[in-house]
Amino acid sequence: MYNVRTGNGSPLVLVHGLGSSHRNWDPIVPALAEHREVIALDLPGFGQTPPLADVSIASLTDALRAYLDNEGLSDADLVGSSMGARMVVELARRGHRGSMVALDPGGFWNDRQVKVFGATITASLALMKRAQPLVPFLAGNPITRTAALAQFSAAPWKLPSGLVERELKGFSAKTSPSLDAARTALIHGPKQQGAPKDSLQGSLLIGWGRQDKVTTPSQAEVAMQRFPDATLHWFDKCGHFPHWDQPTETARVILRATGR
Repeated sequence: MYNVRTGNGSPLVLVHGLGSSHRNWDPIVPALAEHREVIALDLPGFGQTPPLADVSIASLTDALRAYLDNEGLSDADLVGSSMGARMVVELARRGHRGSMVALDPGGFWNDRQVKVFGATITASLALMKRAQPLVPFLAGNPITRTAALAQFSAAPWKLPSGLVERELKGFSAKTSPSLDAARTALIHGPKQQGAPKDSLQGSLLIGWGRQDKVTTPSQAEVAMQRFPDATLHWFDKCGHFPHWDQPTETARVILRATGR
């Protein structure tokens, strides 16, 4: 997998979500790199990593597991966002021994919630695909930036225009060839399984934005029921990406949760 490494210290692997790339983490990489070697990667079919032949949450997680093992990172600390957070949670269930942080993971929705997620995310992605020629304009204006990312951020007008432009470009088939297949896997695939109490081999912190409109806050209770060994951290004034809306707090929470 394509990855960018920065900083020194114990490795910390960052796993992005649907339609993103390693650049999704830009707001917090400098703070993390003051203490850790930060490894921000592109998942298969996103950014600069070639796609898999078969795309599912399981196959993407298998690819992540293989990457960690091949790079000598089998017990590395992991941080995931959204779909990437679900993959981190799944690795926790499988017995990963490192410290793990999952920010607003998918897979803990009920049948009604996943239908709403499917309808809204499908509509948003379709709109962004058609609007690709307008992306620089949408990202550069606080009003249009807010309209484009209101589903994902509690304060999209505050986000750096460069970050927003890269994210919106990630919603194109050229930049993210596995976008539609991964979206389908999230909507129609199985819900996230849990792990019985006292079964996790590593530590797991689940972070959730109180204003998340993608994986709604009520799903945090389900996540904690399925992973009773985990701890839960709420981010106030925060949407689906804590590292966007509350970068200072998110970096602090990650470093604390991973023992640094």
